[in-house]
Amino acid sequence: MTETSPITAHVLDALSGRPAPGVRVALYSLAHPSAPLHLGSAETDSDGRVKTILAHLLENRPQRGVYKAVFDVGEYWEKKGQATFYPRIIFQIENPSEHYHIPLLLSPASYTTYRGS
Repeated sequence: MTETSPITAHVLDALSGRPAPGVRVALYSLAHPSAPLHLGSAETDSDGRVKTILAHLLENRPQRGVYKAVFDVGEYWEKKGQATFYPRIIFQIENPSEHYHIPLLLSPASYTTYRGS
């Protein structure tokens, strides 16, 4: 089995009940909140998944700390003719040896997420 990025995401469009392809996801370290460090970016595939955002960190996994994943859903909804706000997710890595998965369920007026596996 091929190991994926230590942090992955899956974005679903609750309005259509389908995956959300083409959503850009950027990951930042907030070790120094006044100067977030960009760690990587990727775009969701046709299944709404991001498997490679931190593929370069397979050997140097993220350290324990606080990170921000920015899901740029504005462009996604704009293409669909929908107005929305721009969700931002901040999460904490407690155990760097574990895999972190961020499922994101979108609608034009809200979003839901949780710690996936």
